[in-house]
Amino acid sequence: MSDKIESIIGYPSLELVTNQVVEGFITGLHKSPFHGFSVEFAEHRLYNSGESTKNIDWKLYGRTDKLFVKKYEEETNLRCLLVVDNSSSMFFPLNKEPSFSNPNKITFAAYACGVLIQMLSRQRDAYGLSLISDKIDLITEIKSNFGHKKHVFTLLESLLKPYDKEAKLQTNISPLLHQLAMQVHRRSLIIIFTDLLSEENTEELISSLQHMKHSKHEVILFHVSDKQKEIEFDYNSRPHRFVDMETLEEIKLNPQEIKEAYQKAIKDKIQMVKTSCENTRIDFVDADINKGFDQILLPYIIKRTKMY
Repeated sequence: MSDKIESIIGYPSLELVTNQVVEGFITGLHKSPFHGFSVEFAEHRLYNSGESTKNIDWKLYGRTDKLFVKKYEEETNLRCLLVVDNSSSMFFPLNKEPSFSNPNKITFAAYACGVLIQMLSRQRDAYGLSLISDKIDLITEIKSNFGHKKHVFTLLESLLKPYDKEAKLQTNISPLLHQLAMQVHRRSLIIIFTDLLSEENTEELISSLQHMKHSKHEVILFHVSDKQKEIEFDYNSRPHRFVDMETLEEIKLNPQEIKEAYQKAIKDKIQMVKTSCENTRIDFVDADINKGFDQILLPYIIKRTKMY
């Protein structure tokens, strides 16, 4: 798949690139243990003993040795809201030209949303996009037509831009997730991409995620990070100048002097959020920007299959 992707990276179309990602992913699934489970997941469901056999897909049975029933359109429709943390910290690491093959966090999140939209479109599902920072910067309708798809991809393309240090968009997502929980009236799958780098109390974030569950929404939280730099704190043992991308505050230090304490603090915070998500039946997924998009698509497929 990677060779096919790299051959089209020169084109500006995020839509084209993400379509190739999904094509490669589905091809890979046909060769994996998930065959018969994931590729047809929106068109079929497992046969339940005792129900009519008239809708069994016998061709699929021949390929998988499992009984699947064809779904009708009203059974397959899902509503999905993709929520992207658009704060200034999401532009880390600072690349002069972030790209599909060398992304920063916001570029990764944009492409990740693109591959999910391609999958949602194939299943005739409805989707919308919301961008958040210290306020709700944007929220679209949740629709599934061709014009809406073009509009959402245009919005995602707008995220592929250089870091603007004057923007100082800070992360304050907890009250915004509370707002979204109330604004999205019908039961939906809400997929959140954030780096969790917020000054707000971790308990406040957990409360907002629980609000979404209490509003009958299903939730996947993708923790977007450059794991090597942000979690493992892998820097040379020499003085570095660290700049807060949201406030522009600076500090000079040798990373090795604080590495152990930093790693403990960041990992404790992540584990606290992860444990709370597990207790609330929210899917928490570590999304390392250097690890590709299978880590995005597979949790989505598993979640969608469980919902239907």
